[in-house]
Amino acid sequence: MKLEEEVVEILKKKKLTLATAESCTGGLLSNRITNIPGASEVYIGGVVAYSNDVKVKVLGVSPLNLEKYGAVSEEVAREMATGICKLTGAVIGIGITGIAGPSGGTALKPVGLVYIGIFDTITGRIGVFKNNFTGSREEIKFQSAEAGLRVILNHIDKNLNQ
Repeated sequence: MKLEEEVVEILKKKKLTLATAESCTGGLLSNRITNIPGASEVYIGGVVAYSNDVKVKVLGVSPLNLEKYGAVSEEVAREMATGICKLTGAVIGIGITGIAGPSGGTALKPVGLVYIGIFDTITGRIGVFKNNFTGSREEIKFQSAEAGLRVILNHIDKNLNQ
């Protein structure tokens, strides 16, 4: 079974809803989820917040955090995850921000650096996971979406296993 099938199945079983806020993945995570028949029962929607303007105006990311920590940071991933829940009313929100490359990386923030934030409105728990992926732009995007699916499954298992 594909990871996205597992995610949709567990969301249905537990009567949970999900929304996504994606930057570096460009909507790949939401695409994978919506490829599963019946996903509309649990997937509310998503925002591809590629620009900082959209992160601020739509998701409520703090301009101060963007300035201080940058778009690719733990703080912004956290705010993207909580912001998408506020925007959509989803129980679970996931935020992904990173550098897919091949350019844009620095010594402190290399290509492949991706932060995945997750938040749920039931427990109020927020988790942020730092990843360092390698490969082409497409490979980094795929690995990021794959990791996002695993983060959702792990969060449900650890925090929402009612």
